[in-house]
Amino acid sequence: MKLVVVSAGLSVPSSTRLLADRLAAVAAPAATAPEPQPAAVRVIELRDLAVEIAHTFTNGFPGRELSAAFDAVRSADGLIVVTPVFSASYSGLIKSFFDALSADDEGALAGKPVLIAATGGTARHSLVLDHALRPLFAYLKAVVVPTGVYAASEDWGAEGLDRRIERAAGELAALMSGIATVPKPAGGSPEFVPFAQQLAALNQLPVRTQALPATEL
Repeated sequence: MKLVVVSAGLSVPSSTRLLADRLAAVAAPAATAPEPQPAAVRVIELRDLAVEIAHTFTNGFPGRELSAAFDAVRSADGLIVVTPVFSASYSGLIKSFFDALSADDEGALAGKPVLIAATGGTARHSLVLDHALRPLFAYLKAVVVPTGVYAASEDWGAEGLDRRIERAAGELAALMSGIATVPKPAGGSPEFVPFAQQLAALNQLPVRTQALPATEL
């Protein structure tokens, strides 16, 4: 099982990468439990791909390292995406990376579990999860886990952050393990049954009647 982490942190070290690592540390073993071997984790640092991402929009072709990152995302059983907050929204690197991925493969994220997370200097930017990141990945047809994780400067070392990490990573792990264990229907797509046929079958079911008790006047 493969877990891919996409981090848009710009500094080394960065709080964005720290949050990404903590999420992956919980999700990777939970996704394969009770097996002792955790999911394989691949981290993609977008700052290292910034030049190739920019060139993709000018020449129309991803470079070697960017192509490898796209392949990793496509083959992943689950994604963790963490971004710093800029101007009350996600990083331009995040948007450009997934725009380039979508241009290369429109359905790359379709049905894929994604955990969204963000870091910022103040808790006032926490709405970036539901007002920016969640709509972006919903548009890309990903399955976004219910719990997002936002870490402001004052959250580091606080108990609440650990609880949110545990909950969000657990939700991602549950989706990953579900996708890994549900068999695909034989022969491709499941059999299509027209609605009229389903309705006719319902009309043929026996109707059970039950006498109502008499009421006293």
